[in-house]
Order: sequence, then structure tokens, then C-alpha cells
Amino acid sequence: QVQLQESGGGTLQAGGSLRLSCVASQYAYNSDCMGWFRQAPGKEREGVALIYGGGGGTSYADSVKGRFTISQDNAKNTLYLEMNSLKPEDTAMYYCAADPSRYCAVLGIGIPAQRFRIWGQGTQVTVSS
Repeated sequence: QVQLQESGGGTLQAGGSLRLSCVASQYAYNSDCMGWFRQAPGKEREGVALIYGGGGGTSYADSVKGRFTISQDNAKNTLYLEMNSLKPEDTAMYYCAADPSRYCAVLGIGIPAQRFRIWGQGTQVTVSS
């Protein structure tokens, strides 16, 4: 059964904005930590943003600080990533993931992606110059 399902990706010009959504099963949404990761062709998967501790804690990659915002809606079991001032280097497949542990609070954005055992299929974001 599908635990996480991303949507909202698309193609847009640099400087534009996009809002990604991740609908989670109750099992996945019960995780203390959820996050967004991205992977461009030929590059390693990297953490983009995390939210944990009931939404009280967040962590962002340096490359997206001030431009991206992670949030969640408990009534809809949905995770969001608001992406503003997009750059061509933001082009990647974006994945939603969940981890039931409490290590996000300890490690922040440095938490290994391997700790996240529940993953969505991804949604493509392409930013043109």
C-alpha cells in the first residue's frame, strides 16, 4: 500500500514558486520526523528540509535556507514544501520520506537518508533559466 504520495512538481522559470505536497498514510504520518529529499541526475540524494517533534522543529539545507519552507497539516495528514525564488540548480526529483525515530532532533539536516525507511515515488521539479 502507498504510504507517501508526492504531487505538485512541474516546470517553471527561475525566480518562480512551487508548492509540493505529500499525502501520508496514518502509519507514515505518525512518524516523529518527515522530510524532503532531492536527487538530480548523476548526483547523490541530499536532504532539503526536515520537520519533527510535532512540527516544533525544522532543519534546512544551507542551499535552500530563506527560500524553502516545510510545513504540515495534521487534519489532512499532508506534508508541504513551499519553494520560492527557484534556481536552475534546484532542478531534481523531490522525494517525501518519514522516519519514526527521534534522531532528526539530534542530527538535524545531517541525518543519514538511510534512516528514512518510508519513501514516496517522487515528483519532478525542473527550473529553467
